[in-house]
Amino acid sequence: MPDGTDVDMERLKDAIKAVLPQGARLHGFAEEPIAFGLKALMVAVILSEGVTGTEELEVAIASVEGVQSVEVEGVGLL
Repeated sequence: MPDGTDVDMERLKDAIKAVLPQGARLHGFAEEPIAFGLKALMVAVILSEGVTGTEELEVAIASVEGVQSVEVEGVGLL
């Protein structure tokens, strides 16, 4: 979730791309309307085989300016 409705989503996407840890590959973004103009940025990431857990990825994304919170909604195998 971004900090608010005034966050530049394109800048946020670029910043998230820049902080992805080794072993993480961006698969895509989606914006989902929440309420009152606020949009959640859904980030799909593919982790390399052998990478265990999502903590490093969550910490990296949470460190981006403009990010209020990070939540993993699903994990699966390809």
